[in-house]
Amino acid sequence: MNAQPQRHPARRAALAAVLLAGTSLGGYALGHNAWADDAAPVNPPGAQLQPHTLPDFSNLVSQVKPAVVSITTKFRATPAALEEQDEDAGPQHGQMPQLPFPFNQMIPHGQQEQERAVEARGSGFIVDANGTVVTNNHVVKNARSVSVTLDDGTVLPAKVVGTDPRTDIAVLKVESPKPLPFITLGNSRDVKPGEWVVAMGNPFGLGGTVTAGIVSAVSRDIGEGPYDQFIQIDAPINQGNSGGPLFTQDGKVIGMNTAILSPSGGSIGIGFAIPSDMIRTVTAQLEHGGKVTRGYVGVEAQSITPTTAQALHLKQNGGALLAGVQPDSPAAEAGLQPGDVIQAVNGTKIADPRDLAVNVAGIQPGQDAHLTVLRDGQSQDVTVKVGTLPNEQTASNDNHGSSGEHHGRLGLSLAPLSPDARSQLDVPDSVKGALVQGVQPGSPAEAAGLQPGDVIVGVGTHAVSSPGEAVKAMRSAMGGSDHAVALRVIRNGQPVFVGVNLDQANQG
Repeated sequence: MNAQPQRHPARRAALAAVLLAGTSLGGYALGHNAWADDAAPVNPPGAQLQPHTLPDFSNLVSQVKPAVVSITTKFRATPAALEEQDEDAGPQHGQMPQLPFPFNQMIPHGQQEQERAVEARGSGFIVDANGTVVTNNHVVKNARSVSVTLDDGTVLPAKVVGTDPRTDIAVLKVESPKPLPFITLGNSRDVKPGEWVVAMGNPFGLGGTVTAGIVSAVSRDIGEGPYDQFIQIDAPINQGNSGGPLFTQDGKVIGMNTAILSPSGGSIGIGFAIPSDMIRTVTAQLEHGGKVTRGYVGVEAQSITPTTAQALHLKQNGGALLAGVQPDSPAAEAGLQPGDVIQAVNGTKIADPRDLAVNVAGIQPGQDAHLTVLRDGQSQDVTVKVGTLPNEQTASNDNHGSSGEHHGRLGLSLAPLSPDARSQLDVPDSVKGALVQGVQPGSPAEAAGLQPGDVIVGVGTHAVSSPGEAVKAMRSAMGGSDHAVALRVIRNGQPVFVGVNLDQANQG
């Protein structure tokens, strides 16, 4: 992972070293007198257990190695830019800064304080005989020149065809007088935890390095973006492996190594690869148009917590809860509303907001998306004509709030949205609701995370336009046997549902 700047997207995750005591089969637990008389050890004396033979990857490596390449990028950066890259890469949660490696610096005379010529290296692989190379976006980001070194030592200049920062995928093109060896993308949807995989690449500038391990998990979300579906592996990958392929035993590429979680910068057996199904889709679009077009409906969604599910009378926690619907968006035109729960897209079950983002993004703009929506406890079908995701997606929403009362049971003090409050909070005049003026310490509201400056614009699925309406709606919601209420809140311009459990309060 020694690309420029070297990213380890999972740097935000906290690490904890835990020693676990285990019991071997046939040991104390299985042979203890407390077990039933007919219990028998799995390895009785004299039994011949069949030894398990580890796989030999030598033939696989010899076949695919010619299509794996090293990528060298050159760029110029000021000391301030390098420092900014350093800060962006770490250290956080005990992790060291992840700068490119090797990091060859050439400082022209008289420019020591102005800019530096920097060289960084990563990995990639050829996917067709015409010289199409796939790698990570962060390997070639900001590069002034890119070159590809083949397995036989041949160095070819490369052109960046297109990049997709959202998935960290880039496509390069090299010209060769003869057809180049290439490898085929497999189907990552068939990958299962526990199967053997082989990673190849250019760690620490060594080139042509092979490591093996197993798939630890699939569809892993590491908080890098809305389309996270990483394959987690324990095959060692290090700085410079970024962009290298991940193979199954049949020689198919099922992923591209892109990130590790590490406190030291080296492999600790937690690596992440972009799945090949995503690589195939993104690469095809970059090859044909130089950019990626994604589907877009214009909603802000959140996961459903148990408290929110209780407050909204949902029987299950699965699905994506709509906290906001952007004005004049495809979702708004289709009649979607805050409080709706999207449970399926074109028949595919939606477990959380990430599932929703991935499925909608994969729909061609202009096509219809058939959504299964839960609204007020009733399931219904909604058809949305999918639009095109803007290049820079805004998270703003114009549904904010306006009108002082105190709701003691929740621990909230509400006030009208005065002109001064609107100005300070940047709340449009068109927004109606109730301003959270204070939160009582130790109250259910504080336990739920409500804070002064929040604007309550809805209780459950019902909009409120003043503190009086908010209090009335909250009393109504809590009038029966319910012990939770869902408040739709605008915070820093973002809509979100907050579930408040009346039986819960902060302790101590």
